[in-house]
Amino acid sequence: MSSDEISTETIAAESPLLRLFLGKSTGGKAYIDHLQFRAGEKLRSDFERSHLMQRTTSVYSESAGSGGRHWQQSDNSIAKLNDNAIAARQRLQQAFEAVGPELSGILYQVCCVASGFEHAEKILALPVRSGKAVLALGLTRLARHYGLIKIHRPEKHASISHWAIDDYRPAIQPPAHQP
Repeated sequence: MSSDEISTETIAAESPLLRLFLGKSTGGKAYIDHLQFRAGEKLRSDFERSHLMQRTTSVYSESAGSGGRHWQQSDNSIAKLNDNAIAARQRLQQAFEAVGPELSGILYQVCCVASGFEHAEKILALPVRSGKAVLALGLTRLARHYGLIKIHRPEKHASISHWAIDDYRPAIQPPAHQP
C-alpha cells in the first residue's frame, strides 16, 4: 500500500461523510455525490473554525510570556481569531436555519461531530437504517443553501402555461350565505 492509500483509508475511517462519498451502494452508485460532499465539508469547516467543539488534546505551544512569535501574542491576532470564529458561527447558524430543524440534527451529528450513523439515529430517534437517506436529503438542502446546486427559475417574462383551453376563464362563485 502506498502512503496515499493509507492516508485516504485513515481519513475515511474517521469521517463518516467521506465513507459515504467513497463507498458504493448495491447498485454501484455512491451514496452521496460530490456536491453533497462539498456542502458537508463546508459545514464541517465552519464548525471547526467556530471553535464550538471542546478541545480534547493538550496544547504544547509556547505560552504568551515565553518570547514566542509576536503574532501569537498580539491583541490583533486574538481579535482576528475571535472575528473569524464569530463569522464562522454566523455562517453555521445560517446553514442550520436554511436546512431547518428536521435535517440540521443529522448534519450536526455526522458532519460536525463525526458521529456514526447508528449513534446519530439513536440520539435523534430516527428509524434504524434511515440515517443515510435523511443525511442525503439534508446535504442536498445544504448544497442548495451554499449555491452549489442551482435552482431553476423561469424567466420573469416567460409565459405561464396551464392545462385549460387558451380562452378559458374560471367562474368565481359568490360565497353561499349561511343562515
